[in-house]
Amino acid sequence: MAAEPRRPIVWSIAGTDSGGGAGLTADQRAAEAFGVHLCPVVAAVTAQSSVGVTRVDAVSPELLDAQLAALADDMPPVAVKTGLLGSAENVAVVARWIDRLRKRDARVALVVDPVLRSSTGAAFADDEVLRAYVRELLPRATVATPNEREASKLARVLLEPGGRVDDVPLPLTPAFFPEGRGRNTGVAAPDRARAEADLPPLPPGERVGVRGAPTSTPAATIPTLAHTLRATGVQAIAITGGDSAHTEGLSLDWIDTPHASGWLALPRVHTPHTHGTGCTFATSTACALALGFVPADALVLAKMATTHALRHGYAAGQGAGPVAARVGFATDPSLMPFMSWSGYFDIDSCVRWMDKGQKQISSGNEDIGLYAIVDSAERVRQVVRAGVKTVQLRIKTPDAPSDAWRTALSSAITQALGSCRAAGATLVVNDHWRLAHELAGGDARGLAIHLGQEDLQALGDEGRAALAATGLPLGISSHSLWELARARALTPWYVACGPVWPTLTKAMPWVPQGLDNLAWWVHMAGMPVVAIGGILEHAQAALAAQSGASGVCVVRGLGDDPAQTLPAWQAALQAGRAAPRLPVPGWPHPSLAAAS
Repeated sequence: MAAEPRRPIVWSIAGTDSGGGAGLTADQRAAEAFGVHLCPVVAAVTAQSSVGVTRVDAVSPELLDAQLAALADDMPPVAVKTGLLGSAENVAVVARWIDRLRKRDARVALVVDPVLRSSTGAAFADDEVLRAYVRELLPRATVATPNEREASKLARVLLEPGGRVDDVPLPLTPAFFPEGRGRNTGVAAPDRARAEADLPPLPPGERVGVRGAPTSTPAATIPTLAHTLRATGVQAIAITGGDSAHTEGLSLDWIDTPHASGWLALPRVHTPHTHGTGCTFATSTACALALGFVPADALVLAKMATTHALRHGYAAGQGAGPVAARVGFATDPSLMPFMSWSGYFDIDSCVRWMDKGQKQISSGNEDIGLYAIVDSAERVRQVVRAGVKTVQLRIKTPDAPSDAWRTALSSAITQALGSCRAAGATLVVNDHWRLAHELAGGDARGLAIHLGQEDLQALGDEGRAALAATGLPLGISSHSLWELARARALTPWYVACGPVWPTLTKAMPWVPQGLDNLAWWVHMAGMPVVAIGGILEHAQAALAAQSGASGVCVVRGLGDDPAQTLPAWQAALQAGRAAPRLPVPGWPHPSLAAAS
């Protein structure tokens, strides 16, 4: 019998909870849900129950140091998570150990959960501890996971280093897009006008975002607050908002990472049993980092795991019961979040999506079929005459496009669309959506658009709104969990998953998805999935189809005479769809190297 692979090791340096709800107890449950080994290091001991905290004692710096020293050689961590540390001296001990660990392995990740107050209101940190967090831990952190109040306090330390740290007097309050919906503060309608009257007017052009009351932190919006805290040197930050009432139906967390920033959104879990939510989110982040995911993807998984834990919270005393992290969250499609493209979030679209319910979509109910990608109108004509029903025209813009090039592009799109309409096929225009829409003259028959995520990001909110206003079906590339979450926010026709196999058609930083991630995408996306990348042989097309993908892209495989080569490709797709479905893995694998 083969030995089980060794589990990644995560250190959690945090406090005990005698009530079994938060702290190291919650951390242990989260680690088990991720399949990692947790080393619980006690930094503080609390006397608490479900209704309150009666005592908090930090362990001595010497005892904390001894615990870490005992682990260092035998069970060195891949990631470290900090929770309640209890004293500025303990913060300093942790900072020194992070430096020592990184001398051995520079990849050791640090997740800082700045536990400043219990959910029942007990204070866990004084001004000295807050300043130690800002001075010692945030500059070393891979990810920090404060809630809104904690983030505001830390920002005040950063912006007013000589002043006293006070509570933010008013909660941060959102206003949501689109125009006409109103500034939803999460309060009842009769009170909304009065609540909004206390806020300064929105800056010109502002449509959505979370912003502060006049007397709140100098960082007026939550995205700006995250940007302020990243100035400490923390690589990524998630300002969690599950405990705030910004929306009546959504739980929103703002993430700001090297790869992506935006709101992560899932339906709010209406439960009184929320004890340990912050601990679960931070430890889940550390576990995902330990499994090799970059911060943006790790935070998507943390959002999923924490929502799952909230769904399974239970009563244990007279007050709020603990959340219960458990295995299985990574294959529950209803836990796949949405992610916004900016600080503005189209709440209505997400609500409509969630109201209709997450559904399984595959080749069984959405058949895109063999999806040819070509670079000329003549090639479009050839492949649709051979029988291809979905073809993408990919003509990249040169660095200095001339008038002649633009004229040729217009001619190519016009001719290609004509060929597709004559054959009853769909033309997917890559990139040039404004021109394609203009040339179609309001007739969208047989026309769709495909855009990569970098191009969609570059459009900005107004450009994406203009794209949506065309009504043209949209396909979006995706290579990672955060890109899948972000694609979902635009409710596209399909999402492409790739590269499935290594590809030489363009340089990419992405690790090949393989059939395991492709099957996971099909299971989790809630929209048609198109397999793309490195599909050069009929057997590969059959396997891609066996995953349940609605479409399979072929770039170079159709050869010079598509009429001769297409039947074999079509037969491969049919064979794959007739075969038993590939199993859905319990986890996706990372698609971007953690050092990238």
